[in-house]
Amino acid sequence: MSEQSESDDEVLADEPAKRGHGADVVEQADIADVVEQADAVEQADAVEQADAVEQAAVAQDIDDAVEDEAAFRAKLRVQEGDWFVIHSYAGYENRVKVNLQTRVTSLNMEPYIFDVQVPMETVTEIKNGQRKQVARVRMPGYVLVRMELTDESWGAVRHTPGVTGFVGHTHQPIPLSHDEIYTMLNPIFQSSGDAAGEAGGAKAGQTHIIDFEVGESVTVMEGPFETLPATISEINPESQKLKVLVSIFGRETPVELSFSQVAKI
Repeated sequence: MSEQSESDDEVLADEPAKRGHGADVVEQADIADVVEQADAVEQADAVEQADAVEQAAVAQDIDDAVEDEAAFRAKLRVQEGDWFVIHSYAGYENRVKVNLQTRVTSLNMEPYIFDVQVPMETVTEIKNGQRKQVARVRMPGYVLVRMELTDESWGAVRHTPGVTGFVGHTHQPIPLSHDEIYTMLNPIFQSSGDAAGEAGGAKAGQTHIIDFEVGESVTVMEGPFETLPATISEINPESQKLKVLVSIFGRETPVELSFSQVAKI
């Protein structure tokens, strides 16, 4: 009997210890839950703060774009003189610009001819598998001149080497409007809608990817000239079309095709 009593006493003595151990496990589990919840709240706060920072940055970009556009338009309105467009030989636009600037100095025409610009744009070209940024003339064959139109200033511009004439009436050219000159000289600023679109993942700008070269040989893949070889004579990145020369009955015939209708040889 005494041995049984001692055994019962040991069991009773162990029960509080077991209950205490169980309470410790529950308490640790509660602590773990609290820590996990705290981590989740902290992560949510961090994400929310990051989103807020990004939204603020996008809003600032939009505001900057609008301010830049407004400032640029205001600058155009107060500039001295009017903007005119002159014809030049294609590929000689920058040379004409230099020639005209030289003549302005040599003929002392600074009080009448104020600025000469060749609008440029940047496109992305892919040649031989290599992607690169290339600057090119936006309007081949045209140069912009800001000037006070007089007989002397007209003659200084008209007789510049490489200039073939003014756009419009030969002797009384019509100046560009503010909207027209803004469009021609303003390839970098975005409107607020464009900036918002870019923030949403849309492509910005008018960058075109060109994977062809003039003179390159290709194979026609669709249409009545399918499988025939052709030579590229002209590339139009804006419309994504090519003009190619296809040999038909021994004569080269020009054909307009989309980029997808030809394949490289």
